[in-house]
Amino acid sequence: MARALARPIENPIRRLRLRVRGAVQGVGFRPFAYRTARTMRLSGFVLNDSAGVLIEIEGPDAGRFPDAIRTQAPPLARIDSIHVLELSPAGGKRFEILESLGGKSATRIGADAATCAECRCELTDPASRFFGYPFVNCTHCGPRFTITRALPYDRTQTSMASFPMCRACASDYIDPENRRFHAEPVACPDCGPSLSHSIAEIAARLEGGAIVALKGIGGFHLLCDARNDAAIDFLRLRKGRDQKPFAVMVAGIEAARQFARLSEAEEALLASPASPIVLVDARAGALSNLIAPGLARIGLMLAYAPLHHVLLDELACHSPHRPAALVATSANPGGEPLVADNADAERRLAAIADLIVTHDRDITVRADDSVMQVIDGAPAFIRRARGFVPEPVDLGEDGPAVIATGADLKNTICVTRGREAFLSQHIGGLNNAEAIRFQREVITHLCSILDVKPEFAASDLHPDFRSVRMAESLGLPVVAVQHHVAHVAAVVAEHRLSGPVLGLALDGHGFGADGTSWGGEMLIADGGHWRRAGSLASLPLPGGDRAAREPWRMGVAALQEAGCIDFASQLWPGHPGVAQLTAMFERGMQPSRTTSLGRLFDAAAAIAAIRLVQSYEGQAAMELEALVRAPRCLSDGYAIRDRVLDFRPLILHLAREGLSGADAADLFHGTLIAGLAEWAAREAASLGIPEVALGGGCLMNRVLAAGLAQALRDRGLKPYLPRLAPANDGGIALGQAAHARQVIMNENASAEESRTCA
Repeated sequence: MARALARPIENPIRRLRLRVRGAVQGVGFRPFAYRTARTMRLSGFVLNDSAGVLIEIEGPDAGRFPDAIRTQAPPLARIDSIHVLELSPAGGKRFEILESLGGKSATRIGADAATCAECRCELTDPASRFFGYPFVNCTHCGPRFTITRALPYDRTQTSMASFPMCRACASDYIDPENRRFHAEPVACPDCGPSLSHSIAEIAARLEGGAIVALKGIGGFHLLCDARNDAAIDFLRLRKGRDQKPFAVMVAGIEAARQFARLSEAEEALLASPASPIVLVDARAGALSNLIAPGLARIGLMLAYAPLHHVLLDELACHSPHRPAALVATSANPGGEPLVADNADAERRLAAIADLIVTHDRDITVRADDSVMQVIDGAPAFIRRARGFVPEPVDLGEDGPAVIATGADLKNTICVTRGREAFLSQHIGGLNNAEAIRFQREVITHLCSILDVKPEFAASDLHPDFRSVRMAESLGLPVVAVQHHVAHVAAVVAEHRLSGPVLGLALDGHGFGADGTSWGGEMLIADGGHWRRAGSLASLPLPGGDRAAREPWRMGVAALQEAGCIDFASQLWPGHPGVAQLTAMFERGMQPSRTTSLGRLFDAAAAIAAIRLVQSYEGQAAMELEALVRAPRCLSDGYAIRDRVLDFRPLILHLAREGLSGADAADLFHGTLIAGLAEWAAREAASLGIPEVALGGGCLMNRVLAAGLAQALRDRGLKPYLPRLAPANDGGIALGQAAHARQVIMNENASAEESRTCA
């Protein structure tokens, strides 16, 4: 008797609710979910709400849907978590995209993104309605953070609210199959923003040697021809920027290769959606030598806005045999914040620019270009702003809402929400009224788009910092965090290190817990607790803050400390200040002292005849780094006594041998790396701690950072460099917030334990 074949068991119909959290609004996530559900023949809906994206799907293949959206998400989406809940089937034949729901926000908007390949194709396609349109965008690219006032991320909440869509754009906007579905900045020449001047006129003025102020995504750039010495000279004169390097913008990666020698990692960073300025090795003679005087690298970026693309394309038509290159520097006269408003540009840039080009899409919040470099094989920030803000740092656990007000130089703000820390865009030095206003503007905007009401504030220890006054003005309990503890805490937080961690804070200046000037510190960090385990040998700081601007002062001070001040007259003959300072030391002058590694760099640069006076912060150290060929160690160039690392033997050798230029740079860097590595390794061995967090502005020196990291690895240690925030004071706010949260949570735990015991 024949047996009946068994019937295959069909997949049961299931209904799932998915809560998707992360950067999932304004990046094409809803149409992506719609298309995925339709392809899998699932019914249900998707919508934006205050927590992210909510999806319900139903059908036999519902179980495969979560993996599909996790692995195939749109390019700008950042999924933090997907929570899945099983529901009872409800029936239904269609999958729909529903309207957004409001409420208290627990989601975030994405960062501004460079023009995508599809939009670039439309820019150059005469058949496209976006042909040559300098504001083309879609869900895969364009402005986000800089045009958004509040969440959820809908057009009415952005500066595009005043531009009603034409029929064609409205059709794209409501079509789930179109890549412009709910692209909030969508617009075309018939309905969108427009420029104050034609592209042809702007290009002609630049070709003629003019300086042009051009409104972009996060603010105005000052532009000029990067091959025109006279134009660059005028820009330096008018902006009051004597020698600080300028960034250069080119059309694409092929052009970039003609101006710089690029590694694979640098090319990937240049071409990323964030499109930062990247420090790269310049090709000699390709651009004006006035762009980065005394330095071997230039800051290069690719065109990231459609306006940049059409302008560089027009310039290429003028000179088809060579790629266009433009100096593109932030329009911030006199150290003030970036100009972003049309009327403000006319008022503040008229004395600098020959032509001011505006457009009528408002910049809700300004954001400078981010600046990065590749250190030890991976990207590292110099300035974190456009393209990365407001992407958060995951702190690994929930905690109180803290707002940290950073340092007075390279200021940023940090706000925590749950387990996330949101570091603001670069604000800059808080040394003028415009900067203070900008800082308040950033605090208000960041708290608004995150829908956070901070419970605590965190600040620096320095009694005279404006950032400290800002924290105190917020009406919140303030946790003061020592400057170098914050540097180390920032690294500990981003790498989510637990338990005791050895930290090296290598910096310019910070107010120490004992009231003195610190800057070369060995710290032990453990949650909200820390202690100073050692430091660099201190040096005199003649003239206080003037010593940071005049490296010759630190040169004389270092010679005095090394017991060879007689060399001063040989190294700097006829220098009146040197003679006077030498005489003061000989009469017994005892100035304040500092353990700062930054000031040691200044001393070496002065002794090696590289830089006696600085026109911008860090110039001497940068020029010293630029001369390095192959670091080498002076075997007896340092000493370690009672956890104090002393480089006086190196200083004495540089002076006695009269070393200068590359010879001095190689020996200084090599000895510095060896000394720091041995210093850290001794302490790590005594404590049994393998993790070493490296923070502070001196870690922006890629020779030092990469060399020290490798030297520590060679000794069996695990070094951690800053990756998600700048090593300099731009990352201080992150460290303040992270450390303050630990202090607060420790205090709360202790209070709870006391109540329980009672």
